[in-house]
Amino acid sequence: MKRVVVDPITRIEGHLRVEVNVDEATGKVEDALSSGTAWRGIELVAKDRDPRDVWAFVQRICGVCTSTHALASLRSVEDALKIEIPKNANYIRNIMHSCLDAHDHIVHFYHLHALDWVSPVEALKADPAKTAALQETVLKTYNLSGLEPAETQSTTSAYPKEFPKGNATYYAAVQGKIKKIVESGQLGIFAAQWWDHPDYQLLPPEVHLMGVAHYLNILDKQRDIVTPHVVFGGKNPHPHYIVGGMPCSISMDDMNAPVNSARLAVVDESIALAKDLVNYFYLPDVLAIGQIYAKAGMVDGGGLSKKRVLAYGDYPDEPYSGIQNGDYFKKCLVRANGVVEDFGLGVDKAKFIPLEGEDLMNPDFLSEEVEHSWYEYPDGKKTIHPSEGVTKPNYTGPKTGTKEHWEFLDETKKYSWIKSPTFKGNACEVGPLAKYIIVYTKVKQGIISNPSWAEQMIVKQIDTVSSVLGVPAHVWMCSTVGRTACRCLDAQVAVNMSQYFFNKLVTNIKGGDTAVANTKNFDPNTWPKEAKGVGLVDAPRGGLGHWCDIKDGKTSNYQCIVPTTWNACPKTIANEHGAYESNMMDTKVKIADKPLEILKGIHSFDPCLACATHLYNKKGEKIISVNTDAMCK
Repeated sequence: MKRVVVDPITRIEGHLRVEVNVDEATGKVEDALSSGTAWRGIELVAKDRDPRDVWAFVQRICGVCTSTHALASLRSVEDALKIEIPKNANYIRNIMHSCLDAHDHIVHFYHLHALDWVSPVEALKADPAKTAALQETVLKTYNLSGLEPAETQSTTSAYPKEFPKGNATYYAAVQGKIKKIVESGQLGIFAAQWWDHPDYQLLPPEVHLMGVAHYLNILDKQRDIVTPHVVFGGKNPHPHYIVGGMPCSISMDDMNAPVNSARLAVVDESIALAKDLVNYFYLPDVLAIGQIYAKAGMVDGGGLSKKRVLAYGDYPDEPYSGIQNGDYFKKCLVRANGVVEDFGLGVDKAKFIPLEGEDLMNPDFLSEEVEHSWYEYPDGKKTIHPSEGVTKPNYTGPKTGTKEHWEFLDETKKYSWIKSPTFKGNACEVGPLAKYIIVYTKVKQGIISNPSWAEQMIVKQIDTVSSVLGVPAHVWMCSTVGRTACRCLDAQVAVNMSQYFFNKLVTNIKGGDTAVANTKNFDPNTWPKEAKGVGLVDAPRGGLGHWCDIKDGKTSNYQCIVPTTWNACPKTIANEHGAYESNMMDTKVKIADKPLEILKGIHSFDPCLACATHLYNKKGEKIISVNTDAMCK
């Protein structure tokens, strides 16, 4: 048995360490632990703030998924104060959310995850002419653009399609660039990988060349996907919002207005580009790679997804009156709110457990544990509901080594800066895979009797991919390949969401409605003395929840359970592993010292952990800066 440590996991947001015990004879991972190595502490920053400003602070939790935390925060405050936003604000927020979903998924695959599948070294063996021919075959075989429903067709777009460049001359030129990089020994963006790992031999060289070419192509295109953030929110990352709606006024007559006909045309063009990048680059690439892995029987890494997944649902079609009262869930186009257990046995054997508005404030449904986390709860409590959450650090250090220089962490005690959230005392996986499992189960079992266009599209996507891969849904979905594929499918739904809500926005403006904010309860004098709210978003990485307590016009307590808290958490009190740890224990490793399969599995979740921690004393003076990235000096 060999203990293997990967620290830090690169190509993620934040700092993550994993340790696995591998049986070198069989490649089986006998045990695994996941450790978030930085303390977030943003909840303490939010405490005693004006609730109208908190979204701007907590949005800085992440520099990648940016606006999802702002949206969750806004929804929590609006839920507490019973504020209903105008139609235009709802449409605009959904456009911003969906374009962020698409951008996050595309950037994740090409620039954080793709190099787990394709290699620049293998690309040097490719025939450029054969790669061009492969490109055409892939576009014909794996083009799922026909699944887009009538509700999401553009009524205004006249922009030319963005297709992959596919001739032999182009691929020869890309191969020449790669050759210079490899021969120089300065791999740059392609550095720090085990290019001699046998998994890279599974794909033909032409797939590697096509993948690396698209990596470079998307690097240039991706920035235009988030243009709606700039138009509606003023900037990206961290666009602007306002409690009660949006800060961008609308005028079709004033060319200096934040939102006018010219700027709407820019949003329209951005949405058209995003749809093309998903349909003609992202989807074909993922399915072409996935089919080869599926045929080789490499569909491991499902882990906790086979056993239990959770999602909240999202994209309210129209404004809603609240989340706790359940109206939010009635309005959502993707009604994924709930938990599905045992999907790995087949969709007919899966069990659905609903998660409704009032359940979100019930500790019998949702809670957080710190048994294996570097925190402590008062009065000897073992578990606390997030609305009553406490963020008090209790760092104990590793099992061997020192508190500053770890050798091995102690899996029997505390070993992570991440808490362990649970649903009815059990760990859950969240993310696009979880959302897809829940919607698929609810529709197939008739729990959703009248599916929305988005829910119908999700079911069609899954059934189509099952046919393409030649593998049943519960087999390919519950795997590292399936987790990566469902993220890609989610991007396709997201770009269609952008188009759908853009169409609704334009129609509403044409009808004479230009309201973007409801300021009726903006004045603190109109607020109750005490109020509690919850804000939900099915973010790119999964279910995101923010809980806020407001007392005497200030946030008396603020807690977040982010998707990576669910997935990267340490073991629960019941000794159940979280999603990362379960994934690693369900993954075979060919070479213990080069655990590419472990990186591939962890990257399939798109980890997003907090960055290096900075602590300040009461005078605002910096007392220490802790950096857990060995590459930073």
